[in-house]
Order: sequence, then C-alpha cells, then structure tokens
Amino acid sequence: MSEQDTSPAWAETLPEAGDGRASRSAATDIVELPLAKALNAGLRKALAGDPKVLLMGEDIGPLGGVFRVTEGLQAEFGRRVMDTPLAESGIVGTAIGLAMRGYRPVCEIQFDGFIFPGFDQITTQLAKMTNRHEGQVQMPVVIRVPYGGHIGAVEHHQESPEAYFAHTPGLRLVSPSTPHDAYWMIQEAIASNDPVMFFEPKSRYWHKGPVDLNFNQSSLHASKVVRTGTEVTVVGHGAMVNVLLQAAEIAQGEGTSIEVIDLRSLSPIDYEPLLASVQKTGRLVIASEAPGFASLPSEIAATVTERLFYSLEAPVLRVTGFDAPFPPAKLETIYLPDADRVLEAVDRALAY
Repeated sequence: MSEQDTSPAWAETLPEAGDGRASRSAATDIVELPLAKALNAGLRKALAGDPKVLLMGEDIGPLGGVFRVTEGLQAEFGRRVMDTPLAESGIVGTAIGLAMRGYRPVCEIQFDGFIFPGFDQITTQLAKMTNRHEGQVQMPVVIRVPYGGHIGAVEHHQESPEAYFAHTPGLRLVSPSTPHDAYWMIQEAIASNDPVMFFEPKSRYWHKGPVDLNFNQSSLHASKVVRTGTEVTVVGHGAMVNVLLQAAEIAQGEGTSIEVIDLRSLSPIDYEPLLASVQKTGRLVIASEAPGFASLPSEIAATVTERLFYSLEAPVLRVTGFDAPFPPAKLETIYLPDADRVLEAVDRALAY
C-alpha cells in the first residue's frame, strides 16, 4: 500500500468523541472507532489498495449490511460491492470461481446461523481446492461471519459454529476482539492466499476502542497476552476476551492475579504465549460461548495437558455454553459464560 494511503482522507473527517461513532486524535494516527467501523475502515483500505478485492453478501450494498459494516462502500467502489441473492451456497460458490480467476472475494454471511447452507461449498470445495491442485490454485477468499450471543436475537441468529470449521484442514480461522485488531486482521485476511473464516463478535460491534492506522504489532495468527498475572491463566477469543478481562479485574480486587490471553487465531492456534503463561501460573481456564463438547476449549485443554502435564498444578478447566441449542433471548444470560462463571472456575483451579 502506498505511503499516501496510510492516513486515509475519510479519517480526517471523523466526528468527535461522544456521538457514538468515532473520534480522531489531533496529533497522531490513532482514532477511536467502534469495532464495526474499524472493519469498515479495513475493508475500505483493502478495496482501495487492490482492484481485485470484491465484497459480496446479502444487503451489503445501499443498506450497508445488517450491522452496517459495509456502509458507504458501494457508493465509493460501485460494482465491486455486490448485493447477492439469499443463497449462501451460491455466494461461496461464486467466490470460489472468482478466486480461481484471480480475484479476492470477501463474503459476508449475514448471521452465524445462516452459514450452514454454504457449509458444503466451504468444507468440500473451498478448503480442499488448493490441495486438490497441488498448490497451483490459490483460494484467497475471506468469509466474514458475525457470531455469538448477547444481542437478544432469535433462533439462527446467535450461534458459535467455529469448531465445525476449525476441524476442516485447509481453512484458516481468526476472530478479533478489539477495533484495532479488527482493522488490521481483516486486511491481513484479505491479503492471505488461503481461505480465511473471519469470525466477528457481533456483541462487540458497537464498542469503541483505539485503532492505530499506521502500526500493527501482532500478525494474523498470533495470540496475545492482554493482561499479565501470576496465579491463573485464562484464555478466550472474540467477545469472551472482554468477559475474561472483567473477571480478572474483579479477581484483582479479591487478591487473585489472573493472566488473560486473547487467542485471536483459532486455526492455527499460536500456543507459545499460552504455554509460557501456563508454565508460569500452573493453572488454565478456557472460556467460549460455544458448547463445550468437541470444542476449541477441548482441543486446547488436550494440547496443554499433553505438553505441560508436569507444570500443571490443577486440571485444565473449561467454561462454555451448554450442550444444548442456543436458547431464546430471555435465557441467553444463563447460557452464555459470564465473569461469575469464569471466577467460579478460577476458584476451583486455585483450590487444588
């Protein structure tokens, strides 16, 4: 990307803090953005930097998507931002064909529960195409998936289907938890020559945070220690990271030191910071909104136990959604892990 693109013109006109949208620091290239607007800015940057980048999805054009992540992009980039029929299999299938012709399509799945009509295309075609052609056919396709609960939605609009795709070789899976990561990770995902499942925590879309438009410290598949501690390691991704930070803050007031790790990448998983942390604390709690059976927490627990069995002072514990379909909105606070459930697991780990 050219030097002149580093500080985009749109950033100069960002409104001041307090209107719920964005603010810009006068002397730096750090802006305050909600996560949804950070994604919008990252997509705009990718579209401006490469004419082969295309956006596809249901209602992503004039409407800007259900969550307004693509708001204004069709007006700026025209036919490269395409409204599609309500057909997830068709969206992904078309993206596969476009990728074979040298384009970099970014597909929006409107809600997490709508991804399953496209599941066959993703797992049997998109994930396998490069291997089938011995590396000579690349699949630079990004599939954006708003996922998770805490928005009071109805059936099929609140799911956490990450494990289905983490189990599929050939796919990369990532999930940002902050606006800064959202801005940079969407650009890195689009630049990847492999297919990337990009899971966006929809409950965090409207939460603001600083975004450095010029500097990014972490690569796409790096996990990150976001709070240091000495007694227990807790790990999660997406919206769960904020829950873990809340739990760590409460625990500190009670005299317990918790280290928090943001996975960021779900496949591959960057284990080194996680293993180093567990070697230090001797205890690990893993949190996820998805059901616990055959889940990402299951895989992480098994791997850490295999590699650090003699460093563990307690069993690895998991705090997850229940092994049941996602409940009606009035019951979601019971189903989803919160700070209290995380702290209960921390207490159990410390009791050993």
